[in-house]
Amino acid sequence: MAKMLKKETKKYKESLLKLKERISEDVKHISEDTLKKSQKDAAGDMSGYTLHLADVATDAYDREFSLGLASNDRNVLVQIDDALKRIEEGDYGTCEECEKPIAKVRLKALPFARLCLKCQSAQEKAR
Repeated sequence: MAKMLKKETKKYKESLLKLKERISEDVKHISEDTLKKSQKDAAGDMSGYTLHLADVATDAYDREFSLGLASNDRNVLVQIDDALKRIEEGDYGTCEECEKPIAKVRLKALPFARLCLKCQSAQEKAR
């Protein structure tokens, strides 16, 4: 099995760090927008009137949806950190299942991929 060249891993590391920075900013903005506003502020309601139940439900759904996005982004951040660790250990670009190289096209599209496409497909079918 051919190991990835240092020049190549440096390129992927830079890509992972940029992606990590962008996603971290997204999580920060989602969290600030969602968690630091009261329900009235989120709805834009400055009056003293009680909110309509449908508006409350819509706002609750929007908050829940935003928090779900932030949670997914946090999971991606963990995967990015794992990929950066694999770079440091010299295992980056190798499938964790079959130990064959992961296609460069796949790593370009999903730089934190742990599995080659064949093993990823088999894992998803097993679920």
